[in-house]
Amino acid sequence: MQVVWGPWLKLPARKDWSSSMENKQQPRVINKSGTTKLADEVVAAKEAQAGKDFQNRRRDNRRNRRAMEDQAPKEFDTINISINRVSRTVKGGRRMRFQALVAMGNHKNKIGVGLAKGADVTTAVQKAEQRAKKNMIEVNLNGETICHEVETKVTGAQVLMKPAAPGTGIIAGGVVRSVIGLTGIKNLISKSIGSTNKTNIAYAVLEGLRQQVPRKDWLNAPQAEAKKSAKKEDKS
Repeated sequence: MQVVWGPWLKLPARKDWSSSMENKQQPRVINKSGTTKLADEVVAAKEAQAGKDFQNRRRDNRRNRRAMEDQAPKEFDTINISINRVSRTVKGGRRMRFQALVAMGNHKNKIGVGLAKGADVTTAVQKAEQRAKKNMIEVNLNGETICHEVETKVTGAQVLMKPAAPGTGIIAGGVVRSVIGLTGIKNLISKSIGSTNKTNIAYAVLEGLRQQVPRKDWLNAPQAEAKKSAKKEDKS
């Protein structure tokens, strides 16, 4: 019996099809259980590419966040006056915590002081900043100095502040200078009397700034202005 091969049977085409299927299935490996998996080289290449994409995306996010922080101007500046470690004795022993004293201001006429405790330094500082921003006050200024002399006392700390002429600068100690530096005051003379507790001194300075009264609201201010205007008219 003679077998006649027709034109529809093309062995080269069948070989090409089988070779293409083999190429497609080349990166896959069959386990002993009969399931298929990717080759180790392919898996390693994919993992490396995924790691690069993740690092690039994380780096871009950091850059964008830093750029946004740099572009957005901060309304208030913050300074840490003191950070202390405190303890409380309980039934199980001593409980250690941190206490932060923070001053916050806008270098104009707003200033606030906050005191808070936390399990770590970061938590204590954040809580103190929130309290300082919540208890912020507006200060009445006479140009770049305070309106009048004031002496305040908080527990054992006593602070004396006097206005100064332009060019004098801030003559003050550490805590007073830190608090005053966040306001618009450029000329001031001060003296800390009594206790050296930083918390009490900071709150004494804040109380002195709160008590500032503008010159136009002084008791004899209208009469003095009337006399000055009358003298000017007589001279003219």
